[in-house]
Amino acid sequence: MLFNSATFLLFLPAAFAVYWAVRDSVRAQNLVVVVASYVFYGWWDWRFLLLIAFISAWSYAVGLVEMRRWERRPSKLLLAAGLAVNLGILGYFKYCDFFIDQAVALLNWAGMETGVHSLGVVLPVGISFYTFQALSYTIDIYRRQVRPTRDPVAFFAFISFFPQLVAGPIERASNLLPQFLRQRTFDYPRAVTGCRQMLWGFFKKMVVADNCAAVANAILNDPGQHNGLAVWVGLAFFAVQVYGDFSGYSDIAIGCARLFGIDLMRNFAYPYFARDIAEFWRRWHMSLTTWFRDYLYIPLGGSRCSRMRQVRNTFAIFLVSGLWHGADWTFVLWGVFHAALFLPLMLAGRNRRNLGSTAASGCVSVRELGGIVLTDFLVIVGWAFFRAQDSTECARWFVAMLSPASWTAVRGIPHEFGTAIAAAIVLFSVEWLARFRQFALERVPGPTCVRWAVYISIIAAIVLFAPVGQSFIYFQF
Repeated sequence: MLFNSATFLLFLPAAFAVYWAVRDSVRAQNLVVVVASYVFYGWWDWRFLLLIAFISAWSYAVGLVEMRRWERRPSKLLLAAGLAVNLGILGYFKYCDFFIDQAVALLNWAGMETGVHSLGVVLPVGISFYTFQALSYTIDIYRRQVRPTRDPVAFFAFISFFPQLVAGPIERASNLLPQFLRQRTFDYPRAVTGCRQMLWGFFKKMVVADNCAAVANAILNDPGQHNGLAVWVGLAFFAVQVYGDFSGYSDIAIGCARLFGIDLMRNFAYPYFARDIAEFWRRWHMSLTTWFRDYLYIPLGGSRCSRMRQVRNTFAIFLVSGLWHGADWTFVLWGVFHAALFLPLMLAGRNRRNLGSTAASGCVSVRELGGIVLTDFLVIVGWAFFRAQDSTECARWFVAMLSPASWTAVRGIPHEFGTAIAAAIVLFSVEWLARFRQFALERVPGPTCVRWAVYISIIAAIVLFAPVGQSFIYFQF
C-alpha cells in the first residue's frame, strides 16, 4: 500500500480509530498494529506476508532461547544461527540472480557456454529494512544491550510496524520495542505535530519529488538526450527527486507513528546543506549509516586502529552500503566513489569538523557556502552511479558530462519542468529557514490564521500539482 494513495487515506483513519478504541489494553493495541501492518504490507502481495512472519518468528525464537541462558555467556552459535537465516533470506531474494548472472558472464567470457539463466526472483518490498531491524535485535541480545521479550505480539509489532515497514527508518530494538511493551496514551499536541510532519512529507514526495522525477526520467531514460548538458540537468533533478522522495517517506512515517503514540528516529537532517562529504553522511539516511557504524564499522575496529585498517574499514562500510542499495556494479561503484571522497577527510582528521548546524550564527559564511556547493556537486556526480541502469550507461554519461563538445541544448523538456523548479525552490528555502528544527514544519510561526493558510496552501499544491500514482524510490531496496 502506498502512502500517496486513496487506499491509505481510508486505511489510516480506520487503523487509528480501532487502535485508540482499545487503548486500555497494550496487548490489544499491539494486535491492532500487527493486523494493520500485515494488511498494509499484504496489499502489495499477500504471499510475502509469510516471509515477514517467518523472519519475525525466527528472530523471536532466537531471543527466547538466549533469554533462558541470560546469566551465562552469550551463545555465538545462536548469534550465528540468527544472522545466517536472516542474511540468507535477504541474500537469496536480493542477490541470487545477480551472482548467477555474474557467474554465467564469467564462464561465457572464458568460452564455456552453460545454458544457465537467472531465476527471476521477485524482490519483496522493504526486505532490506525489516531484515536489518531483525538483525539488530539478535545482535543487541548477544551484546546484552537488549533483553529479549516474551511477548510475541509486541515483537511482531516491532518488526512489522507499518509506517516504517517498507522504507524505514530502520529502528533499533532498544528504541522501538520498549514502546510496544508499555502503556500508550493519546497525546493531542504530539498528534498535531505528527500531522504537520506528514503534510510536509507529502509535499516533498508528491509535489517536489514526483515533478522532478518527470523531468529526470524524460532526460535520463532517453538515450537520444544523453549529451553532456542534458545529463547534468537530469542528474540535478534526480538529486532533488531522490531526496524529496526518500526524506518525504521518512517524514510521513515518523509523523504517522506519532499518531499512534510511537516515536521513530530522525532519518534526514537537511543533507544538502552539508559542508563536506562526512557531514553529508551524518545527515543522509541516518538510520542506515548509524546501523553500519554500530554493527560493521566499529566491530571492524572503527577509527581506533592503524591507518591501513581505517582505510579497509571505510571501504568496507561504503561497499556494503552500496550493495545494500542494490545488486549491481553501479551501486558498488557508488560506494567506492563516496569512500574515496570520505577517506581524505578521515585520514586528515577533518571528518568531524562540521558537527554543528550550518550557518549557526544565522548568516552563511563564504567558506560554508563554498563547502555546500562543492559537496552538492560531488553528490550529484555520485548520483550518476546510483541512477544509471548499468555500468555501460553510466560510462556513456560520464563521457558526455566530461566532453563540453557534446553539450547541446536540452530537448523535449516536459511540462513539469517549471513546477519542479518552483517546488524545489520552496523546499530548500523553507528547510533553510527551519534548519535548526527536526523538520521544516515543526513550528509554524504566526497566528492561527497564518498557520492554517500555510497548511491549506500545501494541500492545494498537492492537489493541483502532484502527478498521480508515483511509487517510492526506496521500495526497490
